[in-house]
Amino acid sequence: MPQGASVAYFSMEIALSPDMPTYSGGLGVLAGDTIRSCADLGVSVVAVTLLHRRGYFRQRLDERGRQSEEPETWPLERFLEPLAARVSIDIEGRPVAIRAWRYTVRGVGGAQVDTHLLDTDLAENTAEDRRLTDSLYGGDERHRLRQEVVLGIGGLKMLRALGFHHLERYHLNEGHAALAILALLEERHGDPPRSHPDLDARIEEIRRCCVFTTHTPVPAGHDKFPIDMVGDVLGERRIRWLATVADGDELNMTDLALEGSHFVNGVAMRHGEVSKGMFPEYPIRSITNGIHPATWAAPSFGALFDHHIEDWRRDALSLRYAFGIPLDDIWAAHTRAKRDLLVRVQLETDLVLDPQVLTLGFARRATAYKRATLVFSDIERLARIAKEIGPLQLIFAGKAHPRDAEGKNIIRRIFAARDLLRGRLRVAYLPNYDITLGRLLCAGSDVWLNTPIPPLEASGTSGMKAALNGVPSLSVLDGWWIEGCVEGVTGWMIGTDGVDANRRQEAPSNEGAAASLYEKLEQVVLPCFYRDRRRFLEIMRNAIALNASFFNTQRMVLQYLYDAYLERPSALASHSGGSS
Repeated sequence: MPQGASVAYFSMEIALSPDMPTYSGGLGVLAGDTIRSCADLGVSVVAVTLLHRRGYFRQRLDERGRQSEEPETWPLERFLEPLAARVSIDIEGRPVAIRAWRYTVRGVGGAQVDTHLLDTDLAENTAEDRRLTDSLYGGDERHRLRQEVVLGIGGLKMLRALGFHHLERYHLNEGHAALAILALLEERHGDPPRSHPDLDARIEEIRRCCVFTTHTPVPAGHDKFPIDMVGDVLGERRIRWLATVADGDELNMTDLALEGSHFVNGVAMRHGEVSKGMFPEYPIRSITNGIHPATWAAPSFGALFDHHIEDWRRDALSLRYAFGIPLDDIWAAHTRAKRDLLVRVQLETDLVLDPQVLTLGFARRATAYKRATLVFSDIERLARIAKEIGPLQLIFAGKAHPRDAEGKNIIRRIFAARDLLRGRLRVAYLPNYDITLGRLLCAGSDVWLNTPIPPLEASGTSGMKAALNGVPSLSVLDGWWIEGCVEGVTGWMIGTDGVDANRRQEAPSNEGAAASLYEKLEQVVLPCFYRDRRRFLEIMRNAIALNASFFNTQRMVLQYLYDAYLERPSALASHSGGSS
């Protein structure tokens, strides 16, 4: 068991259970998989997040694909243990009381990791403050800042109240938790010093114990707040602590996390490079994301691995031995997973899909850069490919953020394409994408489709989940797929034009990417599936053995452990960022 790590893991969202809507998508799912692998490995971690009593939202889609949202309440007492500890923080000059609920994850060897979910729904708080831990990413900009105060400042105070006084590392999963750095400064030094040299020295002391993971490859995706608003919410005294990172009229939470952390990483090799370009004054490393295999293996594949690779739940690297699994066994497991998916499609949509037809899966947040409608760029060509080369059916899922008008329009366009293609190929859109549906889609599709605009896919993990279940990807070369794609071996790349020797891919036009997608379907993927099934099965097996054995959170956590958590402070060199 690894020894010596004692880490607080802060994340705005953590997917702890399929029945707890405490996450919106990839960030929270990654956090949950991280916690589970920490428990499996016996890494000493305690996690902090918000409660999200009303979840993210429950998605409703009408017959034209118009999305509406409603709260997703859940019986928290069924899943969580209430704790007696109470803390109070100052927001806008008034005290806000916080309680915590505990959720325990137990690993395969019996070790456990506790997650503490912060809750402001207490009688002594104002009605507005009681709603701070209701909805994930809800409310306006000021509401969001208050939530980040609860997570970063309230989270640290709650850890202390629960007896966590000797933590060695504070891991900030995205910039939402950056105010934990401010809380550490206040805890150790009280009021901010008047001179910048003293301030720099004190920040350097905090920096030695903080780790920051950034997930966002575009400047617009980083939380920024007007400095006047920050002063109103935090108070003028705290503004002086933030003087070295506030940029004119705004505070960028990513800047604060960068300035206050000794170890900073992107979530894929390419994303690390992109992040270095965005923040060249900071040394940024790369630790590629992963998934928790035992969570994401379909029941049929879990049973398959139990029979052939008995140690896979404890040792994810042993999935490399999938090379020894007979191809017929892999196909049988896939057939059961596909049947389960098609049953769900019929229950949700009344659409009957054919288990013998090549099925493309596409499930992720509905937003512009994901280009979910790329496959429908030329409806007639797509229909012709399905008629002349081999039948095809597509299954989509994904929520659009309530304020993302373009994301909602993307869903409507998929429904419109479905109607145009009726009678020629079948298209299904499943509502309310969550962990349970994600498991079905990733395991039951025949090929996993991914079409982001490079380099906007920081990492992506849905294709990793598909690979674990023997489903190869057909994807633009971005995020994790730059590392995972062996053309014709683990899957296929879209838009090979523009890929240089370092496997970087410039953003091809929509027309160019669509043309490449159609070409791969017509000339490679469909012929392989229908005319060379043994070769297709070999690619399925390769996806497990080569990709699932590496792109997992066990490997990822071990990288954090040895690169970020166990590094001794005396070995840490000051970076050249900011005013340090």
